[in-house]
Order: sequence, then structure tokens, then C-alpha cells
Amino acid sequence: MKWSEISIHTTNEAIEPISHILHEAGASGVVIEDPFELTKEREDQFGEIYQLNPDDYPVEGVIVKAYLPVNSFLGETVEAIKESINNLILYDIDVGLNTVTISEVNEEEWATAWKKYYNPVKISNRFTIVPTWEIYEPVSSDELIIELDPGMAFGTGTHPTTVMCIQALERTVKQGDKVIDVGTGSGVLSIAAAMLGAKEIQAFDLDEVAVTQAKLNIKLNKVSNIVTVSQNNLLDNVEGGAADVIVANILAEVIVRFTDDAARVVKPGGFFITSGIIQPKKDLVKEALIASGFEIVETILMEDWVAIISKRL
Repeated sequence: MKWSEISIHTTNEAIEPISHILHEAGASGVVIEDPFELTKEREDQFGEIYQLNPDDYPVEGVIVKAYLPVNSFLGETVEAIKESINNLILYDIDVGLNTVTISEVNEEEWATAWKKYYNPVKISNRFTIVPTWEIYEPVSSDELIIELDPGMAFGTGTHPTTVMCIQALERTVKQGDKVIDVGTGSGVLSIAAAMLGAKEIQAFDLDEVAVTQAKLNIKLNKVSNIVTVSQNNLLDNVEGGAADVIVANILAEVIVRFTDDAARVVKPGGFFITSGIIQPKKDLVKEALIASGFEIVETILMEDWVAIISKRL
């Protein structure tokens, strides 16, 4: 089979929504080429250091790549992707240069093109993300291993917004907690919560493709008895006072739309973890959280991104 590689030169802020657009268009696999990877410091305990080729990265901005099957509808699919990306401007999302290029690759090239970007990575004190094809030996007895296949998932689980969410879950989830994961994507946050001792997790996503993929990853990590995945819009029709922790790794513009629902659903004293927030919009989210009855407990920063841990008063 022939595959078409679509490459979008954009900004860090636009990575998450563009990745979502690409998956909705039928893309299998997303690669992020961020020049920050060439210069950031890596400590030994946060994974091995891999040799990176500067020629693979843009001078500024980031490049998001995805792979689409070559068929008679490819032209229409690409045009729909371009239109959806252009429409992000309506939500005050900076798309940067927004240069879109297309090239053709065969199936063998596609199968290996994105794998070179994905290796076992220790993302926190306890969690390591491991691709399914890698053999990895835990470094310590309490290390928690999450297996993902990003060729079929919504990212590799190592994007700063996801890493911060997992670190926040480590600080908030207690044995026996009930957790709700809003916009679950690959299901990685639900898997992490289950491994941290939560007894019941509801994972929601509006995208049925994400629901299917999350179920596969949850089964792969043997937590299907704890995590239930279903299609749902945010917290619509979710029982009030039901959760000890709510986690949402989605756009700031979406978070502010359901802070009242989060306050209704989480127990008093429970936590609401929000991520996917570009730094210039952190105050917008904080104001919405406070207005809905949350107290800001901690703000976590990583690169251009922010995660906020808040507590229901």
C-alpha cells in the first residue's frame, strides 16, 4: 500500500488540535519534530539519551507529520485538513507558518518513519512509557511501565501536557479513588491512574476512534477491570459528587467551558487536574476554575505548557 505523508509547519500551541484533526481525518501515526529536543537537558533518571539529527528538525516552530492512505479521496481529505487547521484561528489558536506539504511513501517506509522518534522514556519518578515492540527491563522495583503503540494511538504519551498530567496524578491519586478522565485519547492517563491504585476509572472521549484505541491500550496494560471507556461529550450526564479526581488534557478553550460541571461532579476536597494549556492562557483557565469554586493548589510548567492542580472547596 502507498501512504501519503502530510507535514504541517506550525507552533507548539497548535500541536494538540492539529493532531486531533489529523486523527479524525484517518491518519495512522503522528510524529512531532520539535527543535527543543535538540537542546533540552536530559537527566539520566528521565530516560536514555538518543543521538538526534538536527536536519530532522525545523529552525523554528514545530513540524507535525502524519500518514494517510493514498486513495481516490486523498485530495478532498487534505483540503478538509487544511480548512480545519485554518479554522483554529477562530479559537484564538496561533497556527504559525501553517505550511502544508505532501509526499508519498511506501508501507515499509511508513512503518519505520515514526519509530525512530519513539524509545522508552522515563517521564516521572515512577512511570516509564515503553513502545510495544521494545524489550525494557525496569530500573527499580517500584517503576510503573505503560505500554503504548503510537502507530495507532493519539501520540506517544511523552508530550509535555501528558507528562505533567501523569506527574499530577502521582501527587493526587490515592488507593481506592474514583477517577474521571475527560478527553482520554489513547487512554494513557486512565492507565496511569489505575496503576496508582484508583479502584474505578471512567474514561470519556467524543471521538469514537479514540474510544476504540483507548480500549485497546487499556486491555494491553491489563487494567480493563478498573477502567471503563465510553463516548461522551465532556462531563455531560455524569453523576454529581462522583469523583475523587478529574483529569482533562485538552485545550484551554474547552476546559473553561466545563469547569462548572467539574465542580458538580468532583467531591468536596477532590482534585481537578487540567492540562493542554499554553502559557499565555493559564490565567484564563485559573479564573474559570476559581469562579467555579476551585482553589489553585499547584501550577506545573514544562516548555510552553502549563498544568494546573485545583481542589474543590
